[in-house]
Order: sequence, then structure tokens, then C-alpha cells
Amino acid sequence: ITVVTWNVGTAMPPNDVTSLLHLNTGETNDVDMIAIGLQEVNSKINKRLKDALFTDQWSELFMDVLSPFHFILVSTVRMQGVILLVFAKYYHLPFLQDIQTDCTRTGLGGYWGNKGGVSVRLSIFGHMVCFLNCHLPAHLEKAEQRKEDFATILHMQQFEGPVANGILDHDLVFWFGDLNFRIESLDICFVKYAIDSNVLSQLWEKDQLNIAKSSWPVLRGFQEGPLNFPPTFKFDVGTNKYDSSAKKRKPAWTDRILWKIKPPSKGWGTGGHRPSQGVLSVSQLCYCSHMEYTVSDHKPVAAIFAVQFASKVDKPQVEIYVADEWSRPEQAVVRYKMAVGFHRSSWDWIGLYRVGFRHPKDYVSYVWARSDDGERCLEKQLCAQVMFSEEALPKGNGEYILGYYSNTSSSIAGVTEPFQISLPRSEEGSSSTDSSGSSSEEDDSTLVLLAPKSRSPSPGKMKRHRSRSPSLAKFQGLILRPSSRDRGTSRSPSPQSRRSLPRNIPTIHLPQEELGHHGVKGKELGQAAESPEGSSFFQTVQEQGGLRRVSADTPLARANPRNLGLLPALRLEMIDQALGRRRESADQGYYPCRKMSPTSPPGCGTSPKEGRNP
Repeated sequence: ITVVTWNVGTAMPPNDVTSLLHLNTGETNDVDMIAIGLQEVNSKINKRLKDALFTDQWSELFMDVLSPFHFILVSTVRMQGVILLVFAKYYHLPFLQDIQTDCTRTGLGGYWGNKGGVSVRLSIFGHMVCFLNCHLPAHLEKAEQRKEDFATILHMQQFEGPVANGILDHDLVFWFGDLNFRIESLDICFVKYAIDSNVLSQLWEKDQLNIAKSSWPVLRGFQEGPLNFPPTFKFDVGTNKYDSSAKKRKPAWTDRILWKIKPPSKGWGTGGHRPSQGVLSVSQLCYCSHMEYTVSDHKPVAAIFAVQFASKVDKPQVEIYVADEWSRPEQAVVRYKMAVGFHRSSWDWIGLYRVGFRHPKDYVSYVWARSDDGERCLEKQLCAQVMFSEEALPKGNGEYILGYYSNTSSSIAGVTEPFQISLPRSEEGSSSTDSSGSSSEEDDSTLVLLAPKSRSPSPGKMKRHRSRSPSLAKFQGLILRPSSRDRGTSRSPSPQSRRSLPRNIPTIHLPQEELGHHGVKGKELGQAAESPEGSSFFQTVQEQGGLRRVSADTPLARANPRNLGLLPALRLEMIDQALGRRRESADQGYYPCRKMSPTSPPGCGTSPKEGRNP
């Protein structure tokens, strides 16, 4: 397990973080999980709005860098400028269960999240592990405040479930972040002399955290490797020189990584030894800073741990069986077997992922795991079977992975090994025409993020998707709509549309006469309502006669896999033209009905004929 902490000082991400994550080295092949804790990510109002609509740039960077090494984002949590990301190799995903997150604000007496802690807890092969990223109060004299804030975080963060409800109840806890502990007593001249002379051990006994570990009960049991790297704070930005400003802050090891193993419970066997199944040991293989990064006044710190334990889980909850290659659409058959005790849901689905995918919602296509005899298969331990439609399959050659996503646990419960898909591409003429039409209609890179046909690309294509904040002028009079081909298929919405709109948004229903005036066919209405692309959003349909909006709100649409996603997103529609035509219709005596809730009666005072409007 690699753990990284970095106070980024509101800076933009650097171009390369491979050395920070110890990639392109022999160590990478042995690393199974990576936890990254960031502090002071830019959280001004305008930046937070962008990050709420799109993925923040730091998370994008780490996903882009790690996905080629088969690391998948397992979970993430953010509290203003404090972010925690947990990655794991894709083949470990079925054994990472009970994933939960929490956050605690301690700034301004608990009302502000510039300081505090965020955590991700999960079961790893049956052992409960918690990652806790903290940003504690600054300044030399605030040591007591740091202790109180840490105790508050430990007390406030509680998780659901029968085991490990508190942070310290977990079998293993990693505590890291900008903990802001300073060096006491020694003056700045001696501290800099010790650093320049490489006699860092003379500073250890005056380090506030080292002192606190032996005197604060709340820190009892926490361990840390030797501080054999220079203090990581405070540097002039863009350099490796310590603070040269008028304040002349004293260097300090503010950025730290610690761990704690849960002590054995009383009453175990003779001699108090823990049973062999529960043995867990941690060895720190590396603990270092990275001086090559200069975008912040802090240097990032990384640690690599070897965690050894006896696995309590040897089989995934869902085993998936698939052919070695799909060369014809009829071969796209998936058989799966659920373990005894698995909590099956009718909203579970099986995703088809390109090798190098970034997170569980980064699928190429999916199929609902709704076998007619699913309950019987679970009860009698038989294999259920589903099939991907030809339209849902990617064309061309490539390596793919299947994953069973459990809606109950919000995690992947089973994966396959990579297999080959080799399907003939569609006719060159039609494909080129479609692609050219798409590019002319949605040319801006941000529109790619918003377009219904968009999907999270493979790592090599991400450069095109890094745009964050388009100028509003580009959207004047723009209507983002799915193509006719998308409306008729069962494709999922864009990867970014992972949160559906609130159900109580007012819906505009047009009378039957106005629909007839625009020449809309009932069949097309049904197609738009049934399409997952239009579910939980207003569907805008363009005909030769005009524009209209149709609300398609179905349980299936609201439960679309990406609507419950890890990452926030935006779906926009500019309908100036549509509203203009509505006003013209109103002037001619047509008055659209307003329905304030999806559950309200459709009549709204209109005639029965108008109330039958789909």
C-alpha cells in the first residue's frame, strides 16, 4: 500500500506525478493500493462550482496517470480543500467491500471545512482498514488545539455496520496529512544548520508530534518511520529554498504519515496470542519526501507499506464466466454465479470496461443483471445468464473486462480477466458521416463532457477532455440533445451525468393542439421517454415544425448506474428558442399546462383531450 500526502497550496497540478507515486519502478508491480491525501486544493467559490460540475483537476490527473497501470478509483471524498482518493488494482475490486466515507469540520469551531479530516474505510480481504486524511491547525503554539481537533475527528466519525464503527475500531488505520506539528525550542539558525549538515536526528526530540506520541493518550499505539528526509515546510514556491520572506518561518515536518494496528482483544487463547486467521503485520518499506515538486510551499511525502495478513475471503461474491473472445454479437453472453449470502438487487448491472478504465462508472456499455430466474439461481447456486445487445457492443478490436456492480454495496462484486472483442466495424461511409456530424454539432471540448453520447475515454484520449470552464457566451441559444439514433437505443447517458435532477422540478406539458401544430408523432414521444438518455432530464426534440420539451422520469432512468456515480457532473439545456415558440403559441391562444411535481395529476385544469398528452 502506497500512501501520499501533499499540501498543494491552491496550486494547479504539475504535468507529471509518476515519481511521486513511485511509478515506472520495480515497486509499482508490487503495489496493490494507493491512498492520496491532498490539502489546500483551491476551493474558492468559482473553483468549487467548476469542480462540482466537472471532476476536479487533481483527481483527473491521478486517474489519468494511474489507469494505465490498472489502478481503479475505489472511493473519493472531499471537504472543501481536503481530498482523499483511494485506488486499487482492478483484480482486487471484488475483495474490497463495505466502502464508506466520512468527513469532520473543525475550522471556525466546527462550522468551516478548511481544517478537519476526511476518511475512507473499507474491508480488504475481510480486514477492516481506514484511511484518514487530516489538515490540523497551524502555528507553533497551537499544539494543544491540534490534539483537541484530532480527538474530535476520532469521536465524530462513525460508520455503519456490525463492526468497526469508529476509526480506532478498524484493524489498521493510516493517519496522514498536513498535521502541522512544529519544532519546539530550537531557533531557526540551528534548525537550518542541522538540515544543511544532515544531522536531522538532533531535531527529532524537539518535534511536537514525537513528543505528543509519548504523552497524549489519543496517540497511543500510532507508529511512524524515522524522519530521514528534510523538513517539508516552508519553501519559497518554485524553489527548494526555505522561507525567505519577512516572516522567516522555521522549517518543520508538518506533513506526516502514521499507522496503527488494532491491539488484540482480551480473552484470546493461552498467552493472549491472536488466532492465525487474524494476524496482521505492517512493515514500512519507504518513507521519503519529494523535493522535485515545487508548485507548493510544502513538499509531498510518500510511504510504502507491506501489509501481511491471512485472507478471510478467497472467492469473490460473484463469479463471471465469459468466452475468451467475442468475434460475433451472438457470443456476447455472460454467465454469472452469486455466492451464498450475496445481497442481490434488481438494480445490479454488469459493465463492459475497456482495459485501462478509471473508475467503476467508466464503462463502455452495461446490461442489467435481471435474469428471470435470478432468485432461484442464487438459492440453488446455479448460473444466471444475460446477453449484451449488438448495438451495445464496441466495434473493432480491443481488450475488455466485465465487472458485476452491486447496487447494495456500491462496489464491484466480481470481475473477469481481460478478454478480446473483435467485431467488424460498421460501414465506413455511415460511420464517417456520423462522426463528422457529431463533431460539427458538438465541437467544443466541454460539450464532449456534456454530450449524451460521451463516455469516459481510455487514458490516451483524456487530453481532449481537460477543459473545465467554458465561457457562457459559447452556450447562447444552444440546445444539447441526443441524436435520433441515441433516442432509439438503450445506451447509457454520458459518464458525467451521474446525478439525476431533483424529482420536484416543474415539468411543462404542452396541450395536444400545440403538439399537433408542431407535427410531433406519439411514437417518437414514447421512444424519447423510454430512452435512458432522456431519463430524469428534460428531453428537447427538434422537428421541422419547431421545438418541444418532454419529461421522461422513470424508476429505471433514475437508477441508471451513472446517476449514482463517484463524480459530479452537469447537464445543460439552453432553450431560448423553445421558450420563444411557447410565447408565440400562448399569444395564439394555446396555454401549456404546468405540472409542479411528477406525481401531480396531468390535467391541471385542461380538457380531457389535453390531459392525455404523454
